[in-house]
Amino acid sequence: MAADKAKKKHEHDKRHRINKEIAVLGTGNMGTSLLLGIIKAGLTPARKITGCDINKEKLRSLAKEWHVRTSTSLRDAVGGAEIVLLCVKPMTVPKVLKEIKTVVRDNHLVISIAAGVRIAFLQETIGRKIGIIRTMPNIASTVDEGATAIAYGEHVSEVQKRDAEAIFNAVGDVVTVAEEQLDAVTGLSGSGPAYIYMVIEALIDGGVKMGLARDVATRLAVQTVLGSAKLVKSSGLHPAILRDQVTTPGGTAINAIHELESHGLRSMLINAVATATRRSEELSKVLSQT
Repeated sequence: MAADKAKKKHEHDKRHRINKEIAVLGTGNMGTSLLLGIIKAGLTPARKITGCDINKEKLRSLAKEWHVRTSTSLRDAVGGAEIVLLCVKPMTVPKVLKEIKTVVRDNHLVISIAAGVRIAFLQETIGRKIGIIRTMPNIASTVDEGATAIAYGEHVSEVQKRDAEAIFNAVGDVVTVAEEQLDAVTGLSGSGPAYIYMVIEALIDGGVKMGLARDVATRLAVQTVLGSAKLVKSSGLHPAILRDQVTTPGGTAINAIHELESHGLRSMLINAVATATRRSEELSKVLSQT
């Protein structure tokens, strides 16, 4: 079932060809993952993509391996593009926008992945009524298993919406939310991989404590988390139902679950999402005042 869904998603991405000039501003982990996702899904030819960064070595590597165009000039990259992927750090966004605003055209689509930078701020700084989309992907996009939430500005056309969805579908799953929900998205899926890495690390250490070699414990822990997530996704069943399927009366799992509940695992994870959400809200306020 999961394989069928993946195949259908890939076929959908292949049908919706963007075939437009795209500038990727910032070729760090996320920018590069989106660039490669676009190429691998066949959304637009590599020759129509420009990677822009201050890291010349990274640009040389991208050009050599993927045959994209590269530039260290923000203005040149944006001036020749129709879609601009803003993949720089949040605190760098104001400086980048001020540099490119004079070459932004009315038909440009700007897609930002910068956490906490609101659409209104982007619109005001650019000074034009153009299509602006704000997104919150996560680091799993680098292995095409990302979770991305998208919020649309008021001047985004239906074609631009499809273009944006195709780009992020190429690196994982996409949901559409209201912009005010993006802070909660940041707390859940944006920061979420960090929580899961801690769970994996703890499971490995638990295995080592009980006598397993670390490499064995690592393989088992990683596959257990991967397989469990995959089963939730492919079955469509609530996690509680799947948990009950491996919880037998008087068995090992129910005893372990009691231990986790008595130490507040569920509450700690809920509080982690809430805390990260509040911090995202705080950062948004700071950035809106810059």
